[in-house]
Amino acid sequence: MTGSPYRLKADPYSSHSVILRHVPAGPGKKALDVGAAGGYLAEILTGRGFEVTCLERDPGLAAAAAGKCRRVLVADLERDLPPLDGPFDVIVCGDVLEHLSDPGRILAALAHHLAGDGCIIVSVPNVAHLWVRFQLLLGRFDYADRGILDRTHLRFFTRKSLLRLLAESKLAVVALVPTPVPLPLLVPERLHGAWLRALHALNALTARCWKSLFAYQFVAVARRGSAP
Repeated sequence: MTGSPYRLKADPYSSHSVILRHVPAGPGKKALDVGAAGGYLAEILTGRGFEVTCLERDPGLAAAAAGKCRRVLVADLERDLPPLDGPFDVIVCGDVLEHLSDPGRILAALAHHLAGDGCIIVSVPNVAHLWVRFQLLLGRFDYADRGILDRTHLRFFTRKSLLRLLAESKLAVVALVPTPVPLPLLVPERLHGAWLRALHALNALTARCWKSLFAYQFVAVARRGSAP
């Protein structure tokens, strides 16, 4: 498999946009992009002046990312981390942890590669979203090719279980941002317009106000140490 169903979500409320807003200034700093796919985030981080290392399991995707960063390592996170040339000022795990059988082990290992004032940014889907709850009421738990119930997901997270995972990994959360259902990806592009921008803004506001019920994903920014 050398293709990827994942691409950059460029709308301002997406998990990718939230991740990039929380990345510190880049020149002279080092970043680790975990599960880099074809390097769409790595390319932006490189453009901001970061020295980027990518980890990617798929050799074909790793090859696609190679021209967008300083270094690409083909690595299976179900095993051990490869040797890394950290410490890193920022580590990004975008849509990665839900694909691992033991995400806590990887998080704890990655934390050892953070610079003293570095941060780790993770995004995961929210399995407690209203749509999933409604489906459960109907007796359904059907996997799909994309989304919260992506058939490749091995672990599922709620707001509380994500916070617990980070705490158990000795990471202190400094920001937790809910993101809404990605309407721009669901609505055909020919129908995009002012109405969709307004609806999506309301969608984002709803996710911020009722996080556990309406958040499609959570983006957490954390640093080494215990939560206050």
